[in-house]
Amino acid sequence: MPEKNAASGAPQQTPAAEPNVRTLDARSLRGLSHPLRIRLLGALRREGPATASQLAERLGESSGATSYHLRQLAAHGFVEDAPEHGKGRERWWKASHDGTRFDESLMFADDPETRGAADVFLGEIMKIHTQELSTWLGEAHEWTAQWRRGADLSDFTLRLTPEQSHELIHRMHELINSYRDLPPAEDSEMVRVHTHTFPRRTASE
Repeated sequence: MPEKNAASGAPQQTPAAEPNVRTLDARSLRGLSHPLRIRLLGALRREGPATASQLAERLGESSGATSYHLRQLAAHGFVEDAPEHGKGRERWWKASHDGTRFDESLMFADDPETRGAADVFLGEIMKIHTQELSTWLGEAHEWTAQWRRGADLSDFTLRLTPEQSHELIHRMHELINSYRDLPPAEDSEMVRVHTHTFPRRTASE
């Protein structure tokens, strides 16, 4: 139940917990920008700690490949050991952060290797988003009517200044993050939310 301010009597909402987000720099971007590393990190963030063998089976890769790329992710601080989950000889891994923040200036870096890594990273994120949407459309009939009503595939066209667009993104992120720490419900499921905001020239421009 929300607390009340003693002076005004107004309810005070508990602020949403901020996610632990890693901001990419040129070095960490180069360390992450491999399609399998991006998918491994995403799987650990969404589904929790796992071994290289479990991730290999889940992603259709060899355990040798997942082991190697997990070690590379660890070297760049994206994943770490999860010893509390393993009692045998196999190594368990967990994500070190809740999410990743991309600095758009990396797309225009002087170093061509950094620009190439930015292209790989953004291209893989776009591919993952497309795959997830395609999977949902292919499997929607398997979900209940309530969940089909709870899904969305919309787009909007607005006329904004750069500052207004930035404000819109910030407010959307704030709203989404306010749902992070809701108490678990019996019918809750993992929900993926994609946002894409970008300028587009009109035919007359």
